[in-house]
Amino acid sequence: MFRVMFNSPRIAPNTGNAIRMVAATGCELHLVEPLGFDLSEPKLRRAGLDYHDLASVTVHASLEQAWAAVAGARVFAFTAHAQRSFADIAYQPGDVLLFGPEPTGLDDATLADPHITDRVRIPMLPGRRSLNLSNAAAVVAYEAWRQQGFTGAV
Repeated sequence: MFRVMFNSPRIAPNTGNAIRMVAATGCELHLVEPLGFDLSEPKLRRAGLDYHDLASVTVHASLEQAWAAVAGARVFAFTAHAQRSFADIAYQPGDVLLFGPEPTGLDDATLADPHITDRVRIPMLPGRRSLNLSNAAAVVAYEAWRQQGFTGAV
């Protein structure tokens, strides 16, 4: 399946919502430290409801450790500053969908990392800065899964 990666997420409920989403889709969630919250935080637990045991969540101490864990995978970095739309990608199982922290997104150094296969964006109306992190991840994860025929879904 696909790998959703949050680089230094700051808001616990967004990560809790993503835990619920990866449990529902069979994706993996990779969290890159530093995190802006403790994983035992009640807001995170509440947002994830009872899906924590059904989700694949891995925490990495650094981006370098995360790259090692997904070595060889294609990595799509999501940024409002990209030209290519997420809908134009032919996703493959194992792809990494990389999102930056709230509220800044991925920094220039991360976007220039040689592990990044491509920079992509989610289209929005002019004058809008960004989508909520967990919503953006869900939009892309479901598109990637749709392209695979919703494998495993009932």
